[in-house]
Amino acid sequence: MAPTIEDTTNNTQTSNLTEFVINKGYGVKGLSETGLEILPNQYIQPVEERIDVNNVMLGESIPIIDMSNWDDPKVADSICDAAEKWGFFQIVNHGVPIEVLENVQEATHRFFELSAEEKNKYSKERSSSNNVRYGTSFTPQAEKALEWKDFLSLFYVSDDEASALWPSACKDQVLEFMRKSEVVIKQLLEILMKRLNVSQLDSQKESILMGSKRINLNYYPICPNPELTVGVGRHSDVSTLTILLQDNIGGLYVRNQEKNNWIHVPPIKGSLVINIGDALQIISNGRYKSVEHRVAANGDYNRISVPIFVNPRPSDIIFPLPEVLANGEEALYKQVLYSDYVKHFFRKAHDGKQTIDFARI
Repeated sequence: MAPTIEDTTNNTQTSNLTEFVINKGYGVKGLSETGLEILPNQYIQPVEERIDVNNVMLGESIPIIDMSNWDDPKVADSICDAAEKWGFFQIVNHGVPIEVLENVQEATHRFFELSAEEKNKYSKERSSSNNVRYGTSFTPQAEKALEWKDFLSLFYVSDDEASALWPSACKDQVLEFMRKSEVVIKQLLEILMKRLNVSQLDSQKESILMGSKRINLNYYPICPNPELTVGVGRHSDVSTLTILLQDNIGGLYVRNQEKNNWIHVPPIKGSLVINIGDALQIISNGRYKSVEHRVAANGDYNRISVPIFVNPRPSDIIFPLPEVLANGEEALYKQVLYSDYVKHFFRKAHDGKQTIDFARI
C-alpha cells in the first residue's frame, strides 16, 4: 500500500505533493491509490483548458479505414484524404496481430504495477540512460497546472540497447509491437508520399520520415473530479506519424478544424489510431495536417495507451520537400534541425499548435 502524502515530508502541501508524486516516484497512480476524494489544487486546470462536454460533437467520428487491401487505390485515397482533412484516422485489418496488441497492453499494466521504488530507477535523475525515462505529467517544471498521467518513455536505438536498458517487465512486448508495426508504418508513409509526388523512398527520405522512434507507455489512473483536470493537455505531436494503441476505456479527443470543436475517438478492438505529426506537416508544406488533441481524465477506470512516435533522426534537417514545391508553391516553413524543434516542444507546457510556429517562415 502506498504511503499517504503526509507521510513523506512536513513541508508545505506543494512540496509534499512534489516529493510524493515526482521525487519518490509514486506518480499520480500512487496519488490515486491513497484514496483521495478531492483533486489537489496543482492539477486543477484553467476553465478554458478543461474538456467541455458542450463543445464535443456527438455522432461525429474520424475516418475508420480498412487496410485489408493495401493496393486498392481507394484505400490510398482514403488515407491521404484523412491526413489532409482530419490529421487523424483509425485503421483496422492492418496486419499487426491482436495478440501483439494485447501483450503490450498487459506489459504496460505490469510496469505500472511495479513498486514506486522500482519505477523510480528509470526517472530523469536515476535512469542509466537518457533514452529510458519514467515520469509524470508532461513538463512539471514548466506547467502552471499538472496533467493526470504517468509515463514510461523509451527511445529506440537498437534491440541490444533495449534488451540491456529497458525494464524487464515490458521490454519484450514493446519491442515486438514495434517490430510488427514496422510494415504498417512504411506502407502508410509510402502512400502519403505518393500524393506528394515522391514515387520512391530512398535512404535519405526514409531517414527524414522514419529515422528514429520513441514509444511511450501511458497510464491514466482513476481521478477524483476528472472534470477539473486533463490526462493530457491540448497539443500536436512533433513526430512524422504517431501510431497509437488505446485500450477500451476511451478518452482521446481530436479537434475538428472546420467547426472548431472536439470529437471523441471511440476505441475499436484491434484498431490503431494514426495521426500526422508536425514533422510531416512541415515536410508536406502544410498539405498534411498535424492536429490538436488531448486526453480526458476518468473518474471510474484506469486507462492506458501506447503510442509509437515515428520521427526524423535528431540530426536531420526538416523542411518542405522539393517535390512538393516543384510546381512553384511557396515554402511555408524554414529549414529546422529536428533536435532543436523537439527541445522547443519539451521545454514548455502543452500549448495547442504553437510549437509549429518555431518552423514557420
